[in-house]
Amino acid sequence: MSSTSGSAPWSRREWLLGTSAALGAGVLSGCDDAMSPTDAGSDAGTDAAVVDTDAGVTGPLPPRERSYATFEHGVASGDPLADAVILWTRITTGMPDAPSPASVDVDWAVATDRELSDVVAMGTATTDASRDWTVKVDAMGLSPATTYYYGFSALGGDSPVGRTRTAPTGAVERVRFGLVSCSSLGHGFFHSYAKLAQRADLDAVIHLGDYIYEYGTGGYGDRREYLPAHEAVSLDDYRERYAQYRREPALAEAHRQHPFIAIWDDHETADNSWSGGAENHDASEGAWADRVTAATQVYREWMPIRDHDGDPRQLYRKLGYGDLCDLVVLDTRIWGREEQAGSLTDPEVDDPDRQLLGADQEAWLLEQLRGSTARWKVLAQQVMMGELSGFPNPDQWDGYPAARARLLNAIQTDAIEDVFVLTGDIHSSWAFDLPLDPADVAYDPTTGAGSLAVEVVVPAVSSPGFPPALARAAAGFIRDNRSLHWAELTRRGYVVLDLTEARAQADWFFVGEVEEEDDGAEDHGASWATASGASHLAEALSPAAPRPDAPPLA
Repeated sequence: MSSTSGSAPWSRREWLLGTSAALGAGVLSGCDDAMSPTDAGSDAGTDAAVVDTDAGVTGPLPPRERSYATFEHGVASGDPLADAVILWTRITTGMPDAPSPASVDVDWAVATDRELSDVVAMGTATTDASRDWTVKVDAMGLSPATTYYYGFSALGGDSPVGRTRTAPTGAVERVRFGLVSCSSLGHGFFHSYAKLAQRADLDAVIHLGDYIYEYGTGGYGDRREYLPAHEAVSLDDYRERYAQYRREPALAEAHRQHPFIAIWDDHETADNSWSGGAENHDASEGAWADRVTAATQVYREWMPIRDHDGDPRQLYRKLGYGDLCDLVVLDTRIWGREEQAGSLTDPEVDDPDRQLLGADQEAWLLEQLRGSTARWKVLAQQVMMGELSGFPNPDQWDGYPAARARLLNAIQTDAIEDVFVLTGDIHSSWAFDLPLDPADVAYDPTTGAGSLAVEVVVPAVSSPGFPPALARAAAGFIRDNRSLHWAELTRRGYVVLDLTEARAQADWFFVGEVEEEDDGAEDHGASWATASGASHLAEALSPAAPRPDAPPLA
């Protein structure tokens, strides 16, 4: 298995031969779950080595078919827990003059070093066309707050070596997340992913949605062509679109270096989607339920997220980072959203029972907030929560004011402190306090008195921001919004969220021109922080310092 770090090739077969005498196990087998050398099963796979504790390997490994296999979509990891992490890859099989196999066994291993010599967990997963030849493994039995390296092998082909990190437990001094959203391939290249891949000190990358765009070539941006060329509607369409995205070098490298925690927005299905339809879906494209089913299946196939036995559309979940952070991942798009109003003056906007999250997800969210003992309650979600007069957008929380009021009232009534909201979607950067009513004198924008939480809005990876003329015209209404401290409406980039016990700080970084493939420019745009207990953003003079002891990149 090759690695850009210059490490030696790895294969599970060689590892078995080289360490079998030391394992003291009866039989090593391939399995779908994580397996360490001390808990090997008894159902040997086709490439299992029979091991005798005293005599070492007692029989030869059977020959393995040497077919053609590549890992052209790289590797990825995600949804880290203290003792487990999802590992992902996809294999491309077949030769020009030979059919692909019906299924393929894919070996995987997790190690503490980039050379994959100190293996701590290993196993075999099986994939086939029914899941688009993707592989997703929940590697368990790992240690908390630890950087690991991993790789896959199948049919004589080896994947690149990936790097991941488990979540911490107990007392935690610091956590750092990269924050991204909105990567339109039609508008250019993914410089933000490339920059994040170079940051060795991140615990994870949080993707806030619009990971892909569903439009056909020229439908939204004409810098690059899409595959398929038409709008993605069917199962095969979405699969081809994700495959195209994952061949992008910058995105592949970000996945290789960091675990992702991902949640979808609308373009993973269709523009301005809700639970029962979408603005960019009509009867000629079939039933909405069929489109959502196809898009959901492909999202779960291609994204390194943890599966469960319930409704596959349920993506909301919580991930803990010790006593410092509970990361609550929300779906404000598909799960329970009622249809967007045509205007903020439409009567349904003021319906006191109007739902954005859905009653069940909303109740779950409040349960997570009330039960959390972590310092920071971080909500990773899609659409702007801050109230923004002068900018009517019924797709945002402004179009669901009763849902926003229920959440903020619960935070106030139950005295829940240190709620930090992360938002994508709008292709621009914003920093908000979140009071119940920004116009009420009970809220003081200077001191933060009356604010119940804070929100940072993440710029796009490549999707276009406000047109320059509109951005200039927006300066007035930005000044008129008392709870809005800062906004940048045109530039692409990403955010680094740095959490300590004392404060949470968001650092915006902007990248160069996304229409240029090789533009490596980057500059610091702004930093805003809130002190613990304050629920109020104040400008920070410089970015938080990187970790000095970051483990090496893969």
